[in-house]
Amino acid sequence: MKRKLIMMVALSLMLVMALTVVGCGKSGQKDDGKLTIGIVQIVEHPSLNTIRESMVAELATLGYKDGENITIDYQNAQNDQTNLKTIAQKFANNKYDLIVAIATPSAQAAVGETKDIPVVFSACTDPVGSGLVTNLEKPGANVTGTSDAVSAEKIMELAQRITPGIKTVGALYNTSETNSVSVINDLKAYGAKNGIKVIDATVTNSNEVQQAVSSLAGKVDAVFSPIDNTVASAMPVVAQVANKAKLPVYVGADSMVNDGGLATYGVNYITLGQETGKMVAEILKGTKPGDIPVKTISDVEIYLNKDTAAAIGVTIPDAVVKEAAHIFGK
Repeated sequence: MKRKLIMMVALSLMLVMALTVVGCGKSGQKDDGKLTIGIVQIVEHPSLNTIRESMVAELATLGYKDGENITIDYQNAQNDQTNLKTIAQKFANNKYDLIVAIATPSAQAAVGETKDIPVVFSACTDPVGSGLVTNLEKPGANVTGTSDAVSAEKIMELAQRITPGIKTVGALYNTSETNSVSVINDLKAYGAKNGIKVIDATVTNSNEVQQAVSSLAGKVDAVFSPIDNTVASAMPVVAQVANKAKLPVYVGADSMVNDGGLATYGVNYITLGQETGKMVAEILKGTKPGDIPVKTISDVEIYLNKDTAAAIGVTIPDAVVKEAAHIFGK
């Protein structure tokens, strides 16, 4: 009797194991028919959050709804490279059907973990320079996405309209973010061409941002920060220090203006998210990512912060105000 009971238990365990294996499915598609999309985001800040939310909304509009016919696994890396690698490995090992990587570091981590699963990047300023693709028109392989490339020249021309006479600019950025380095290189080229000195104030993490901004006080006429994830996550601190020093801060993203920067000539991140969502849907329908050209958002708009202008004693010209797509503050 005892031997029979043991055999029954063993058979039950084997049945459970068999059902577990079947339930796992293949390529991230569970036995309920849902496709699995992993979203990895380097850090939470308004611009990146807007992209993610806009992309998910666009997917729903196109018929791909989380919890209905797709499963979305969103992971935030908390601005930590080790977390990024762990998340990307999880998505790859679980054979998800598609990975969406928001911001350049996220994309680099995802691309480094899989050559088979489609990867769609979003908000990658310099996809070629960052090693994500070799050709924007024909990405090839398993990767494509959207770029939020901004023009340092356009932003600086806007800066000269708002606060004329800028001769020295502090470049605030994280040197490990290739997306930031490419824009700062453009800033330096613009400076060399127009007689403007650029002084670096670099950081490696958000805890260093306050000291970096403080180091620029009294040395520069303005501060410039590209779409830098480290700086963006600490923008309230940047604004606090810069406002006290009466320093205008020109930035690369609308959310950075909302968080205290003075102005930008930047990308609409709702549009960027929508375009990313369209790419994801196209791939889910069967198009190879390598056949989809990288899309650079060319429509840029002026964003202003009136509260910041008042705090540093700057009057924004009426002509600039009229051109602005959005004005933050009262």
